[in-house]
Amino acid sequence: MAMNGLRPVAYTITPFVTTRCLEQIRTDVCYHDVPVTIVAVGAGLAYSGLGPTHHACEDISFLRSIPNMVVICPGDAFEVRAAMRSAMRQDRPVYIRMGKKGEPVVHAKPIEDFQIGKAITITEGSDVCLLSTGNMLPEVVEAAHHLRAKGVSTQVVSFHTTKPLDEVFLRSAFDRFALVVTVEEHSLIGGFGAAVAEWLIDSRTASRNLLRLGTPDAFFKKSGEQEYAREVLGLSAHRIAENILRALH
Repeated sequence: MAMNGLRPVAYTITPFVTTRCLEQIRTDVCYHDVPVTIVAVGAGLAYSGLGPTHHACEDISFLRSIPNMVVICPGDAFEVRAAMRSAMRQDRPVYIRMGKKGEPVVHAKPIEDFQIGKAITITEGSDVCLLSTGNMLPEVVEAAHHLRAKGVSTQVVSFHTTKPLDEVFLRSAFDRFALVVTVEEHSLIGGFGAAVAEWLIDSRTASRNLLRLGTPDAFFKKSGEQEYAREVLGLSAHRIAENILRALH
């Protein structure tokens, strides 16, 4: 369909639209560099209660390693809408990674200037810069409130595109802040934080002020919903704040 001028959109639960059909994505879509948009719902641990078969903490790693693929992880419903419109205006394969449903809306209104590969600053700060990707954005905003209550001036940025990265913003962030923190509901192996760490090495940016928060190299086998999983794995707002305070001291 894409080779004949249509704009196909594939949509289902994350592991079923990524892991199960990864060879087709790689060979049929990305090899031919055609404008297919793959939309995944329930990324990370959104379906925590259904067990590891429905968890998706490896998909950013899979998809960003495939040539020609653009990877977008919107932070709220307004970013989803803007991401879809941007995907339809360009001619490359796109992966859009969403939460489940009912997540808090962070932006006050629709986003008019959304650009693939350009991060969005949510709040300004001067001590710590929190780079959130995907459905962690509401938790990161809340974590920033906890940090400000402790006297830490905190900037929150929605890094909705993990491939390509906003390299201009990264250079500025690592120049300005005592600590830059990546937060994702994804494995620390191969995810957003790994992409930023790779960029630091490849760009020869001298920095030791990167903290990566994400899921460990292990299946989450405990029984509980997403809020419980985030608490256990250190990805709830107050635990994010606690990890950052430890890193600062």
